[in-house]
Parts: sequence; structure tokens; C-alpha cells
Amino acid sequence: MTSSSTTEGTPDVLVLPTMTEVPRAPDGSPLDDGTVEVILIPVAGDGISEQLVALAFTTVPLLVKAMGEDQPWVIIPTNAVENALRGSGAQAVLIDPQLADGMEEDPTSG
Repeated sequence: MTSSSTTEGTPDVLVLPTMTEVPRAPDGSPLDDGTVEVILIPVAGDGISEQLVALAFTTVPLLVKAMGEDQPWVIIPTNAVENALRGSGAQAVLIDPQLADGMEEDPTSG
């Protein structure tokens, strides 16, 4: 899995948008070890095929700016993101994306 970042350095945690509300601890981490459906976006890959990309943000304000105040989210340690996304179909992680208007209205769950 690859990642694309627009920030300098590697943050300790990433904020991932989710399909539904997830019970969270005060630090934003999920309360249970159950499945969390993160948002995956199809993007053009090499050649003609598309690949599914997980969205991640370095801060909650950046997630809110890109996806709106009503977007549910969880915080995951950066070093656990690849393992957390295993089996989701995500082939890459896009960090701090600038979404086009309306893009957040048609996500694919993972």
C-alpha cells in the first residue's frame, strides 16, 4: 500500500473518515476492536484501471474543511493504518486530500 502526503513529517495519528458514527474514546480512537467502515474513493490508476484509495487527514480540522462537520471519523495511529485497512480493498492512502465539490456525497465503503 502506498501513501501520498501533502504535509511535512509523519504524524503520530491519522484521522480517517468513516461511513457511520463509531463510538470513540476521548482521544478519538475507536472504543472497540470491531470493524469500522472507512471511506474509499476510486481514483484513476496506472493505465485504464481504477484503484480504491483510503482518505486520511492529519488533523480533525482538515477533515472537517474537506468533508464537512457532519462527517464521522476515527483516529488511528499512523503505524497501524496499513493493518487497519487490510482486507478493505484500499490500495493506497491519500493524506490531506482536497476533495472536489460533491465528491464526499458518493463514497465507497471499505
